Amino acid sequence: MEPLYETEITCPYCDMSFLTSRVRSSFKRAKAVDSDFCGYYKAEVNPDFYVVRVCPQCGFSTTENSAQSLRPDQKQTYFRLIGTTWKPRHYAGSRTREQALECYKLALMSAQAIGDKERLIAGMLHHLAWLYRYGREETQERRFLRHALDAYQSVFENEHVDNDAKLMYLIGELHRRLDEPREAVRWFSRVVQDRSIIDTAMIQASRRQWQLIREQAQEVPEWMMDSEGNGSAHLNLY
Repeated sequence: MEPLYETEITCPYCDMSFLTSRVRSSFKRAKAVDSDFCGYYKAEVNPDFYVVRVCPQCGFSTTENSAQSLRPDQKQTYFRLIGTTWKPRHYAGSRTREQALECYKLALMSAQAIGDKERLIAGMLHHLAWLYRYGREETQERRFLRHALDAYQSVFENEHVDNDAKLMYLIGELHRRLDEPREAVRWFSRVVQDRSIIDTAMIQASRRQWQLIREQAQEVPEWMMDSEGNGSAHLNLY
């Protein structure tokens, strides 16, 4: 069985129907997953390469979670910012990492142009960081991790979520990956210490990453100390 199959999509902008490739579920098993949920796959195809659907006629690009219909003002803004310069091209069939990067950037621009959900945009920025990670392009990876972190924090502040454990964990983890351990510990602590959070997986992950920060430090920094000099003030590990 081939890992790729085609599905028909209707563009929310121009209403054109087109085919886009997807990866069969049986080929989506990850052999490893990073602490910020970036997956590595056994199959030759990476499912992350095929998340974005690009309309070959107008260039409007979406994911399954994108807006499925557009208001007239959103269409006008998209056309003014992107549509006027789009040259028809196809991303059907198999994709390289470079093509996947192009698709995600088109989806990001499309989402920003129409003012799509902030959480969706944050996820796209994070996925772009993963794509650069696959290519071991550390400078670009860190650049998009920073953009993703800023976007996730904006989601947390503007959506007024009280106990979104995964979002809080991700904010902490991206701080950790960007060499900001003090901020990372602050967010991991919030996940563990908030009694309204019952997401066991995120609580355990927060404990692991806090412990990792402590182990990587040559000595326990002062801001991790309590008043008696113990190095566990910010997080109950057990």
